[in-house]
Amino acid sequence: MDKKTIRDVEVAGKKVIMRTDFNEPLDERTGHLTDDIRIRAAIPTIEYLVNHKAKVILCSHLGRPKGKRELLYSLQGVAKRLSELLRQEVRLVPDCIGAVAEEAVSRIQDGDVILLENLRFHPGEEQGDPAFAEALARLGELYVDDAFGTAHRAHASIVGIAKHLPAVSGLLLEKEVMTLGGVLQNPVHPFGLLLGGAKVNDKVALIENVMSKVDHIIIGGGMAASFLKAKNYEIGRSLLDGNVEVASYLIQKADKHGVKIHLPADVVVTDEIKHSSPAEIVPVGTIPPDKRIADIGPLTVSQFRKVLEKCKTVFWNGPMGVHEIPQFSESTFAVAGIIAGLHATTIIGGGSTAEVVTSLKLNEHMSFVSTGGGASLEFLSGQMLPGVAALLDR
Repeated sequence: MDKKTIRDVEVAGKKVIMRTDFNEPLDERTGHLTDDIRIRAAIPTIEYLVNHKAKVILCSHLGRPKGKRELLYSLQGVAKRLSELLRQEVRLVPDCIGAVAEEAVSRIQDGDVILLENLRFHPGEEQGDPAFAEALARLGELYVDDAFGTAHRAHASIVGIAKHLPAVSGLLLEKEVMTLGGVLQNPVHPFGLLLGGAKVNDKVALIENVMSKVDHIIIGGGMAASFLKAKNYEIGRSLLDGNVEVASYLIQKADKHGVKIHLPADVVVTDEIKHSSPAEIVPVGTIPPDKRIADIGPLTVSQFRKVLEKCKTVFWNGPMGVHEIPQFSESTFAVAGIIAGLHATTIIGGGSTAEVVTSLKLNEHMSFVSTGGGASLEFLSGQMLPGVAALLDR
């Protein structure tokens, strides 16, 4: 990576503001965290700073409080989990800027860790407000960005703060950029791109950017409906994102590059995408006009397995069906198990895909699980992420 990291600067005795991505999923009934993958991913950078006697000031967002203070989105649970993982107290500061935050920072000692309250309790964070960025920067002497999951956002704590403090990468952000960059620059072939999720739009730039590097593009999830429609299949009342033409264009482009696109052979259909809706497996050539596609079928999973087992590099982003509903989750879980058993470099592209892999306890069986869904897609699309661009060059 051509950006400076914490290894390139002196941190001892300095007040270091570290931007993390602790945006873990919440049980909105209880307010409890249901996962800690992002918290655990940040531990190596935090421990590096602690071991090198920095004064560590963590900041993050959680959820979408829309610029208002909401108890549900407090980082109290994150502070508790951090304290357990680090085996030292991580105190939550009731605010992230202003007199309360400044007083808390003035009292920390070398090797201490504190966590500022949710950045998004202030509207200036997402607005990229220069005044908010300056107020945040006043708390520290050095800025470390380890929040790859938000590196594609030009928010105050991502880009604005870097205008006031020397800005370097943390170990996680460095690892994300190096790993995903390796996929772009030098993948081991055959290289398979497995894509799911609902929208073709979200994946167009990615597919175009890697078209000359992949050997197989495997399509599942809701976006498969657009590709099936482009192949003149009946898709019933399946939701389209309005891009059948885009799907046709991508199919034609893949043909020109000699890239094989693999589409479902059978699908799970239903009347409505609901927990109570019955599921039926049908070949793609006999999808009823009054049904909706909710998942790929077992024959498709078997065919996808054969393709994936040929690959030496696999990148997966997006579930194969509506995985939040049990009767439409089987293929996503099956594919996760298949990828975990491959003798290949396997990279999980963050977001809901990472949450599935984590819930199945398959993380250790993957080569790399990214913490950034949207960020990983934008990075692999060839875009310069604002959060990376803002860092000091080597």
